[in-house]
Amino acid sequence: MNSGLTNSKIKKRFFTFNKNTDETAKKKITYKQDFKMHKSLYFMIIPYALFFFMFIIIPIIASFFLSFTSYNMFQTPRFIGLDNYINLFVDDSVFMTAVKNTFFFALLTGPLSYFLCLLIAWFINEFPKPVRVFLTLVFYAPSLSSCTYFIWKYIFSGDAYGVVNSFLINIGFINEPIQWLADESTNLIVLMIVQVWMSLGTSFLAFIAGFQGIDKTLYEAADVDGISNRYQELIYITFPLLKPQLLFSAIMQIVNSFSVSTISSSLCGFPSTNYSAHTVVLHIQDYGTIRYEMGYACAISVTLFISMILIRRLIDFVLRYIPDA
Repeated sequence: MNSGLTNSKIKKRFFTFNKNTDETAKKKITYKQDFKMHKSLYFMIIPYALFFFMFIIIPIIASFFLSFTSYNMFQTPRFIGLDNYINLFVDDSVFMTAVKNTFFFALLTGPLSYFLCLLIAWFINEFPKPVRVFLTLVFYAPSLSSCTYFIWKYIFSGDAYGVVNSFLINIGFINEPIQWLADESTNLIVLMIVQVWMSLGTSFLAFIAGFQGIDKTLYEAADVDGISNRYQELIYITFPLLKPQLLFSAIMQIVNSFSVSTISSSLCGFPSTNYSAHTVVLHIQDYGTIRYEMGYACAISVTLFISMILIRRLIDFVLRYIPDA
């Protein structure tokens, strides 16, 4: 093994690919030519494109315009300019509480869930196939369970029969039950624990698939080129080849962290005690499906949408420092 190679030389030698010098490959293909070459593929994506346009693009555009109106679903929308946004950031104290809870929740559970998915997928990938399949099922199953909230509500029940309270009372740590889901100082922490536990879903499977898709001969070739430890394998082989999964999982964690609502309403009620577990999505549901103030709900939705786009750009900037395969 050539241990005298520096990291920069390893990177340069291992990820240098031959460029195609064929002149025909350098010609720019127009959209019309590309359509003729892949006509059948374009026709195949038409159904999905129609549904995507109808149920994603049109609602986003409609929400943007409705956010500048006063609209209650029973009367014609009335243009009011920036009043919804002014009220949102100046007069709505509950919204500011929801923003604080959502960002606090996302900043803690998002990165933690992301790296937990990556770490566990990496460990599981090292096992033989039968063990790997079993462990994948074990870690992924919680995200499919329909009674998850009922189980966690029993575990953190506020009476002496709850699993956590019963255990703490038996060991003499507390004398009376703690209202885990009703107390303002503990309910958000419980929600974070549940969210991290349930995070081993789509992102986890994406990492498992990414690890399985890496050609094992690349590690053998890298060993010949001078890579001598697992850290260098991760930096120069694994992470570059996992870049699509890293980006996909990051987007999924953003969506899951900022759109949290069902966990809070199922465990802590809607609304929670003094809005201590209130989130932005719950605020949207409050104004959109209960008060029918759709213009105001659309203003909240647009604000959340823009925030998620900005964080998405930040993740793109961070992933830019991972070398391409």
